[in-house]
Amino acid sequence: MTVEWTPEHMRSVFDSVKNWGRWGGEDEAGALNLITPKKQLEATRAVRVGRSVSCARPLAVQPAVDNPHPALHMMIRGGDDCLIPGVGLETTMDFVGVAFHGMATTHIDALCHVFVDGLMYNGFPASEVKSTGARRGSIMCARDGIVSRGVLLDIPRLKGEKWLEPGTAITVADLEATEQNQKVNVGEGDILLVATGRDARRAELGPWSPFGDGMAGLHPECVPWLHRRGVAVLGCDGISDVFPGLQIEGWVMPIHQCTLVAMGVHLLDNLRLDGLCAACAEHGQYDFQFTVAPLQVEQGTGSPCNPIALL
Repeated sequence: MTVEWTPEHMRSVFDSVKNWGRWGGEDEAGALNLITPKKQLEATRAVRVGRSVSCARPLAVQPAVDNPHPALHMMIRGGDDCLIPGVGLETTMDFVGVAFHGMATTHIDALCHVFVDGLMYNGFPASEVKSTGARRGSIMCARDGIVSRGVLLDIPRLKGEKWLEPGTAITVADLEATEQNQKVNVGEGDILLVATGRDARRAELGPWSPFGDGMAGLHPECVPWLHRRGVAVLGCDGISDVFPGLQIEGWVMPIHQCTLVAMGVHLLDNLRLDGLCAACAEHGQYDFQFTVAPLQVEQGTGSPCNPIALL
């Protein structure tokens, strides 16, 4: 049966996957609650070859069409002036500043990052995020790090392509076909990583505007599937949402809106997955221990991070 993706239907999907109150009315961790001690021990059993792979993009300090607000990297003290007067120590030091939300920097979204009808996850109002920071739903719920079993679904590899073209919508059928092809299953408490081949396309064709020219991502029909599978964290080499998308009024980023707000699923945006795709293909292994260590930003709406897969 063909589904008409109206605002009303999108609302029904949103309501059907709500985890509000599931872990108590004061909960701010959301689906991270699915990563139990047992699940973390399961993640250690996914380490079979002893190979670590970073899933972060290099800090983007040069302006580009997909990076209008580049990170700042400046030297405080260089090697040509390395002696600190009166101390006797020769050293170099630098400064980094980054507006990490966007399309360029690898980061994790906190649950206070997106709202629907003025509410964030668990029904907390948007007014809880002040000019001084978030009093609810901040990234500090992950202060001790996030460690679980990670699962990579390499969609371009399934389709025999180097990348998915901008605007390509990944369906439930794509996710399940990739599971079958890779002999892996996404389960409760897993960190799911979805590869679209973004960096391979960028390396060959150059940067493009994700909002203007499009970006591959998940079709909204994937939302109930993510909920049924009990995904704890969702990551992508894009931002999980497809652009230009279905143009549903009020639902410009339905994956962000449904995962962060309804389900309490933290998002990893702008991952670099080409190295992990290659490593997984080489070893025939698409699950691994996955670690995300956000900065401890009090009242932060997210954090840059360097996620690590250990195969």
